[in-house]
Amino acid sequence: MKPSIPKGTRDFTPSQLTKRNYIFDIIKKVFIKYGFQPIETPTMENLSTLTGKYGEEGDKLLFKVLNSGDFTRKAKSFDNYKKLTFEIAEKGLRYDLTVPFARYVVMHRNDIVFPFKRYQIQPVWRADRPQKGRYREFYQCDVDIVGSDSLVYEAELVQIYDEVFANLNMNVEIKLNNRKILAGIADVANLSDSQFIDMTVAIDKLDKVGMEGVRKEMRERGIGENSIEKIEEVLEAKDFETVKSLLQDSTIGKKGVEEIETVFDYLTDADIKNKVTFDVTLARGLNYYTGCIFEVKALDAKMGSIGGGGRYDDLTSMFGMKDMSGVGVSFGAERIYDVMEELDLFPKEDANRLKVLFVAFDAATHRYAYRGLQKVRAAGINSEIYPEPVKMKKQMKYADGRGADFVAIAGDKELENDTFALKNMTTGEQRQVSIAELIEALG
Repeated sequence: MKPSIPKGTRDFTPSQLTKRNYIFDIIKKVFIKYGFQPIETPTMENLSTLTGKYGEEGDKLLFKVLNSGDFTRKAKSFDNYKKLTFEIAEKGLRYDLTVPFARYVVMHRNDIVFPFKRYQIQPVWRADRPQKGRYREFYQCDVDIVGSDSLVYEAELVQIYDEVFANLNMNVEIKLNNRKILAGIADVANLSDSQFIDMTVAIDKLDKVGMEGVRKEMRERGIGENSIEKIEEVLEAKDFETVKSLLQDSTIGKKGVEEIETVFDYLTDADIKNKVTFDVTLARGLNYYTGCIFEVKALDAKMGSIGGGGRYDDLTSMFGMKDMSGVGVSFGAERIYDVMEELDLFPKEDANRLKVLFVAFDAATHRYAYRGLQKVRAAGINSEIYPEPVKMKKQMKYADGRGADFVAIAGDKELENDTFALKNMTTGEQRQVSIAELIEALG
């Protein structure tokens, strides 16, 4: 059988994983700096937890896990896909980290101090069509605050985005909008509640299909021409003040405008290094967002969203806990990795690289080298020993393949003098050193 992996998934080599951990480490450091605590949730959730939270499009992308045993025995609805799904699958792979977090908050509410600030770095799964920057298995790095409706947290999340990407040396644009502004657009366009969802789903595809494609989808969803014209007028507004004036007749629209103004007011004195803009066309197609929404785009590479999120006032009520507002954002680690690889932004020096490989000529010198290895490791230096005293050419080839900075050679002369021949693998320079001098040279 020819080995393969599912489409939309990837293997990571040691060097690739080192780079990805570099991203995770920077993100985690900023999360902790801003007072967030770590949690983890299971890979699988009950389907009842996941379905109905991501909108029509999101539900289609859930990976379902078949029940164990003879899962077809009790199945009756073979002519109804939705009913059949729940008869043969009770669990699914998590689609994101936000809904599991809401479930976690409800289950652990008696142990949580609110407002609760958590971060979570784990993989998620989506049955999407694989393409550049879009995978079926990928990591999300989330921060959420639950238990407060203060807009200071929206401002804080903008700063977190800005600081992380500045530390990664990435130029990005952080876009903001508000679902209340979108509701205001629906309001002035005289749309029903169900048509509001249809409108946001269509607008969310604007980058992919253009305005004509959005118009077409809205028509197909039953939105009238007069409403479409009004929606298009707002979406094509060139600045925030124009949007503000177009929504003056909508109470909810004005509330969304006020919230955006408050967030930007909080950011007035912040040392923002990246571009932060208001974008009325930003929709974020997930149904649970109720307030400010965020999206991050890389400016120097052609890539979709590399981060996004928003405010959700009602998510925990789906699990029986009302009046618990939250807000959060996610970093798309896989896409960030691809952008950094494309732009050559990863550090040339790897702090986790192998500093020295010990090699030897025979059994006696191999044991001597192993004793030296213990002292080097005790000093906190990344080090390794070739497992057998085979031909020196083979050992040196291994050192080269592992990217070792130095090789510590143990021969009869070194054993007799209690030294090592330390070879610099970049320059080829070689000198005799004691173990103390070796540690000092590599420390």
